[in-house]
Amino acid sequence: MTPTKVAAVAGGPHPFFDPWGPGIEDAVADFGLAGGTYQFPPQWELTAQNNMVETLVAQGYNAFVIFPGDANGTNALLDELLAQDIPSIAGGGCTSEPSPAAFCIATDVGNSAYIGTKALIAAMGDICTVEEPCQIVHIASRLVDPNTQARIAAVDRAVAETNGTVEVLQHLTDSDDQEAATEKVGAILAASGDEIDGMISVAYVGSSVAATLLRNLGDKRIKMIGIDDDPEVLSAIEDGFLVGTMSQNPYGQAYLGSWVLDQIRHGCTVKDDAPFLIDSGTFLITADGANVGDVPSTAIADYVQKRVDITNELMASFEANYLNCP
Repeated sequence: MTPTKVAAVAGGPHPFFDPWGPGIEDAVADFGLAGGTYQFPPQWELTAQNNMVETLVAQGYNAFVIFPGDANGTNALLDELLAQDIPSIAGGGCTSEPSPAAFCIATDVGNSAYIGTKALIAAMGDICTVEEPCQIVHIASRLVDPNTQARIAAVDRAVAETNGTVEVLQHLTDSDDQEAATEKVGAILAASGDEIDGMISVAYVGSSVAATLLRNLGDKRIKMIGIDDDPEVLSAIEDGFLVGTMSQNPYGQAYLGSWVLDQIRHGCTVKDDAPFLIDSGTFLITADGANVGDVPSTAIADYVQKRVDITNELMASFEANYLNCP
């Protein structure tokens, strides 16, 4: 068996994936892999991603963590890899099932959006009534992203549970690059700012942009929960312009994914009853780590370590739970 060389390939440029680099580097060092790389095509285009993967195969990479450029289309690429005995994991987002990928190691995005919306509803508090329902805006990522529909459904579910005291004013999709987010979030704040009581962002860049716009407004009346740990978002939480942000675990996706792929290359098989989606971990980050309503949170000072702890917990039980190893 040739030694494992793992490649993590994102769908395009996006800051969410930055921790994949260190995740791969640490995996190579910790698990004695032959090599590792984190790469992404210059634009979000399936063909560009597929070509990049084929180039990496030609360079001897034999295990892949791939963010699906397309939930269906990427399966064809993973089929081609499997035909060459190259295992893959969908990282950061899932391919459609059934999939040639061994696992999808990603945020349970529906669960994350649901928890975030529950925290937002709690933060708005008892100003929300059936007579005068609170209005919230949901800032979302690309409509074609496999994660977006699950997040919309989760926000709607949490809102429905308020029995009419909270309403979704708008789902702002395709708000996850600097230009689109600035335009769309800026426009809705300008047009409807007085009506908006809360914002939930499930988009990395959308969260950062909205944090800046709320800081510029300066009144802290609109409550907001973001996603991810952009410096703008964390400083807005520290200064009270955001309630909190939902952490994901991209580092763990690459690190754990590399280890699982190496196990599979050395003879382990996926258990018949193993789930496809392995939740890489999500939790609310706040300034002080206090509960927001019923939602527990982790303080900004502790969240990086919490991600490492979650990753180590997943690894400790992964083989026993999900793999048959010789």
